[in-house]
Amino acid sequence: MSDFSRDHLNTYFHAQTDDIRPVEWLIAEGLTDYEYALNFMEERVKAIREHGAPELVWLVEHPPLYTGGTSANASDLLTPDRFPVYETGRGGEYTYHGPGQRVAYVMLDLKRRREDVRAFVAALEEWIIQTLAEFNVKGERREDRVGVWVTRPEKPRLANGAMSEDKIAAIGIRLRRWVSFHGIALNVEPELENFGGIVPCGVTEHGVTSLVDLGLPVSMDDLDVALAKTFRTIFGE
Repeated sequence: MSDFSRDHLNTYFHAQTDDIRPVEWLIAEGLTDYEYALNFMEERVKAIREHGAPELVWLVEHPPLYTGGTSANASDLLTPDRFPVYETGRGGEYTYHGPGQRVAYVMLDLKRRREDVRAFVAALEEWIIQTLAEFNVKGERREDRVGVWVTRPEKPRLANGAMSEDKIAAIGIRLRRWVSFHGIALNVEPELENFGGIVPCGVTEHGVTSLVDLGLPVSMDDLDVALAKTFRTIFGE
């Protein structure tokens, strides 16, 4: 995605039709099995497109696992026997999911909003950035890599002199007949050492962080409130 600037895209994805129905929100209790989540999303996406079911944001936590997207390089899976590994049809490369990480599965009808994949990814990034701002964290885009990043001035600079930065949120989406699924993963307090079993999103020169790692005692409930508040700005009620 390095051939355009996401900063200049219109990232507001309110419904463009007179049929303004609220987006349903669902928060899963406990840890959600990944295969169950995949099947749930498949069924909901079908229901949205074929039967007019409400759009849905589904907030979950998963047990420890790795997932590979359509661009995943097998060599980036460093310890394949560490946790279950799932190959999925979402975009992106390898990532880790586990307790302490909020995964938001976003099932929206882009035909009602805007049929623009690049702008949709930018909108998801903006959602994360505005959510982090609720905790006084400055999240940033990078044109050569999808996701949201925070600079770490307290860490040693990179070999090229650039300031060190860590990834705090990942994005991986899939579209079927212009209905989105998969979504975002934002680190609240996961076990960061578990990212060591992969090259996260194929990026070797940067690390991974979380809100708690940044020194912020944020709970999952705190994050969910902020996600709901900022979602309305980007995507409407």
